[in-house]
Formats: sequence, structure tokens, C-alpha cells
Amino acid sequence: MATYRRARRKFDDEPENHERWLISYADFITLLFAFFVVMYSISSVNVGKYRVFSDALGDAFGGQGAARPPNTEVQNIPIPNPALKRRNEAMKREKAQLTKLAQDLLSTMAPLVKEGKVRVTQDSRGVSVEINASVLFDPADARLTGESREALQAVAGLLKDDPHAVQVEGHTDNQPVRTAFASNWELSAVRAATVVRLFIDAGVAPQRLTAVGHAANNPVAPNDTPENRARNRRVAITILSKIPDVVTEIPTR
Repeated sequence: MATYRRARRKFDDEPENHERWLISYADFITLLFAFFVVMYSISSVNVGKYRVFSDALGDAFGGQGAARPPNTEVQNIPIPNPALKRRNEAMKREKAQLTKLAQDLLSTMAPLVKEGKVRVTQDSRGVSVEINASVLFDPADARLTGESREALQAVAGLLKDDPHAVQVEGHTDNQPVRTAFASNWELSAVRAATVVRLFIDAGVAPQRLTAVGHAANNPVAPNDTPENRARNRRVAITILSKIPDVVTEIPTR
């Protein structure tokens, strides 16, 4: 009996373990760490890995399939720009004004346009009226013919009240000049100046006008046949756009 009592007393005196809660706490911390690792891993979305992950979750929770990947594309929301809006409106007005002027020039020069002696175009520079030199001048001469004066005065009537600047360019072929002019440079420049002088006499403001001679440096066709050389002998009247970004084309009649 004495021995039994001693063993019982030894068992009862063993101290109680008060740190068993640490096991549950460690499990909780481990799960919390795993949760944050998963959240961090999906915060930087890789579409391929996201689909694999979502498929696995779908299979694990009833086979619902892959979750829809989030939309990571940046939406381009236009920001109002008053200055850009004003410029666009000005470009529209400029385009409309130049297009109307081009149509009026086409109507005025319609007979010569049909004959292929006048071409009216519109591009980023403005509206250009290209007149074959045979309509305006005798060969190697810079004096306007009587018929050409009527055509140019009709053009001047359209330009007189128009606010745009006007550049008149003279062009020749590559054949040497055998008249009073020293070269094609002088001939092309004087022809351009002659047209400018007529515009001034018809009421176009001189400060809007510019005369330029190009000689044979800007051909529209190779100078290898009489027909092509005739095409290169021309005068181009360009109504310059106030907004050079305007680019448009007009149909020819």
C-alpha cells in the first residue's frame, strides 16, 4: 500500500502544460501566410497561369469552369481639349471654304478643263489651278494673249475678295531659249510676274501675291517628246491654305 501511494503522489504532482495553444496559433499563422502568398501571386495577373489556377479551383469546387480573367487593359478615355477642338473647327471651316473655291474655279474654267488645258486640284498646300502655257503665251514669249486675259480675269474675280495668299509659279521645258530671255529661269519668272501683274490690275491685293520661276526643274512629265514638253510648259496658280494640315481631294468634272 505504501508503494502505491508514492506512485500516485508522483503522478499528481506533475505540472500542467500551459503552452498547448501555441500549436493552434502556429497552424493559424501558417494558414494566414499561405493565404497572403496566394493573394500576392495572383495580384500580378498572368493570363495563362490565371486560367490554369481558376480551372483548378473550378474543378475542386464543383467543376464550374474557369473564372473570367479581370480586364487589365487601360481604357482610353478622351480628355476634352478646348484648343484642339477650336483647331478642328477652324480646319473644317478652312476645308469647306477651299472646297467651295475649287468648285467655283472648276466651273469658271470648265471649257479649258474639258480640253485638258487646265487642271484644278486640292491638297495640303491649298487649291491649285494649273494652266498650260499655250493657253496664256506664245512660244518662248511672256506676253499674255487676248484670250488668256479673259480667262485670268475670271480667276482674279474669284480671288479678289478671298483672304488667302496666292502663289503664281512659272514652269518651262528643258529646251534652250532662243529669244530675248537669257534662260528658262528668266522666262518662267517673267511669265509668273506677268500673271501677278494682271491679278493686281484686276483688284487682287498685291501683298497676297507671290511670283516664282522654276524653269525646267519641276516637270510633270519626262522632257522626251514634244507632247510631254508641252505639258511641262505651264503656270500654276496656288491659293495657299491658312492651315496646312488640311488634306483633301476634289473630284474633277
